[in-house]
Amino acid sequence: MKRFTLLQFTLWLLALCAGIVANVMVFHAFSTQQQDNMQAQLQRYLDAQPQLTAEEAAEQAPMIAEQLIALMPIQRVWIRSSEGEVLTTKSKKPEDAVISQIAQSQFDSVRSQFTVSQNGELRIEFIADLSDVAKAFEQGLIYFVLVITFICFVPIASLKTAYRGYRRRIADLVSAIIDQFVVSNDLPDHFSRAFADDKEKLKIANQISPALGRLNAHLGRQMDNIASSAVEIKKEAYKDVVTELGNRNMFVEYYERHIEHAESDCFGCVALVRGTELQHINQSNGYQQGDEYIRSIAEMLSGAVSNYGGSHVFRLNSSDFAVVLPNIPTKEAERFASSVQAKLNQYQKVHNLPSVAYTGIVPYEQHKPLGELLANVDVAMNIAQSKQANAWHIQRPEDVSESSVQGTQNWRKMINDLIEKQSVELVIQAIMPLGKSNVAYSEIQARFRDNEDHILPTSSFMAMADQLGKSIELDQMIIEHSLKAIKSKNLNAHYFGVNVSAASAHDDKFLIWLERRLLKEGELASRLVFEISELGLQQNIIASKRFISMLHRCGARITVEKFGVGLTSFKFFRELKPDYIKMDASYTRGLEDDKNNQYFMRLMVDLAHRIGVRVFAEGVESQEEKHIIEVLCLDGAQGYYIEKPREL
Repeated sequence: MKRFTLLQFTLWLLALCAGIVANVMVFHAFSTQQQDNMQAQLQRYLDAQPQLTAEEAAEQAPMIAEQLIALMPIQRVWIRSSEGEVLTTKSKKPEDAVISQIAQSQFDSVRSQFTVSQNGELRIEFIADLSDVAKAFEQGLIYFVLVITFICFVPIASLKTAYRGYRRRIADLVSAIIDQFVVSNDLPDHFSRAFADDKEKLKIANQISPALGRLNAHLGRQMDNIASSAVEIKKEAYKDVVTELGNRNMFVEYYERHIEHAESDCFGCVALVRGTELQHINQSNGYQQGDEYIRSIAEMLSGAVSNYGGSHVFRLNSSDFAVVLPNIPTKEAERFASSVQAKLNQYQKVHNLPSVAYTGIVPYEQHKPLGELLANVDVAMNIAQSKQANAWHIQRPEDVSESSVQGTQNWRKMINDLIEKQSVELVIQAIMPLGKSNVAYSEIQARFRDNEDHILPTSSFMAMADQLGKSIELDQMIIEHSLKAIKSKNLNAHYFGVNVSAASAHDDKFLIWLERRLLKEGELASRLVFEISELGLQQNIIASKRFISMLHRCGARITVEKFGVGLTSFKFFRELKPDYIKMDASYTRGLEDDKNNQYFMRLMVDLAHRIGVRVFAEGVESQEEKHIIEVLCLDGAQGYYIEKPREL
């Protein structure tokens, strides 16, 4: 469009120049002819006049000039004598047209002419008046310019309008073709059928079909890349960091897709393997050794399922693993459990552990709900833990109620025996003060052994005690043994922390017992710090406030442990008024490389200090972690790097 406009303008300019030149040349030729005619007429006029003498010519010169100006189209006239002397002159001043000015400047078209009488006494010089002719030529030139302007520029406007319409038409055609391509995802063959009645649309479709093909290929590659990225992201989101196994989310998705909502018949077994020594290893040897312990269990399970096609291993939480054995009958599941137990026994012997892990197994079939299966496998796990070290148990559907009762009875008997015998071992782990803080104490931790002198998994033991309503009796036993040990070893000048379960803290009878016990001890009560988890406090806020108020009345202190895993607000802590909070170990691990945890911990420290609460960190296992904790202005640190648990 721009090129066409430039071409039309160039043609218009050339035509305009050519028209002006032609008009001026014609005017020049016409004016020359007119002047020659006027000269001939004037000569005839002089020849018809009587011959005048020099004196008569001088006298009649003005009259002759007047007559010539009046009778003939003369712009100016000079009457001269035979010697050339100007006797008179007469002129009129017409409005010169532009065309005459151009002709006069370029061709000298209008010039003076001479005529002489027969006796030579009278000479007339004149300049013709061609203004009317020039105006006529000028008007013609104007018409010419208008005509060529119309001829040159009207097509531009018409073409621009047509171009806009055609562009809209093309856009509509291309839009229709793309819509057809999107709907059918097909190329020329389908276009030939879809646009058979519209030749123009079919022609354009055939022209752009190669581009659509390239676009289709490009979009296909992009979709493949997006799908691959989504798969990788999903794998990362569903992968456990420590073991690189699938996590709980992946297990739930796998179970729902391949078992609960399976389209075809399916059966098999699901095994729950629970590591029992994770907490003990974390406390005694540090979290790095705890990670190695978990990785070892994962490797043993992966090796054990390698002979079973289609089997999968998942890590559900910190110490629980799920093993899916599709198309495996319970008899074969027993062989699997025995091979796993053999590996666990060997690992136990090499690392001198009281136990490694227990295994509970349940069979499954198509459409079995996950919640029901997990409940059954939990019963199987309870029964396995009540047997020898690294034991396993298969929970069959017909034995659910009987086995559940059997497992519960075994646990109840074991816990009652320990309470009756007052059998508990106490170890302590110190909290080191940091910075300008001088506040620190040593945490007392309980250990339990079964009849075969094996250390029981503390987390499982306490969970079953809570389930069976034995938490209060256990807490009373631990507190009594702690007070007795402190007094017997003359440690009254030190500060000690004692763990209390949420069930005990919220029980009125336990509250009365503990208050009387603390008042009886006098000064020793002021050196005790009772630890309760953040989640435990949240279970009953009113009872938690009552428990903390009682401790403060007796001179004891309170620490909120595992802080940061719940959703407790600092408004809640202002109401409870704890003395210390202990950040959960998950915030300490890898703290030197985790800027988010650093920011969160610093924020917690600032807020806690504003309400007069001291902040400790647990799980400190390296110099780097300790340094960052000091930089973040925490008041104390606890962990394997600070001190290993030791006998009280």
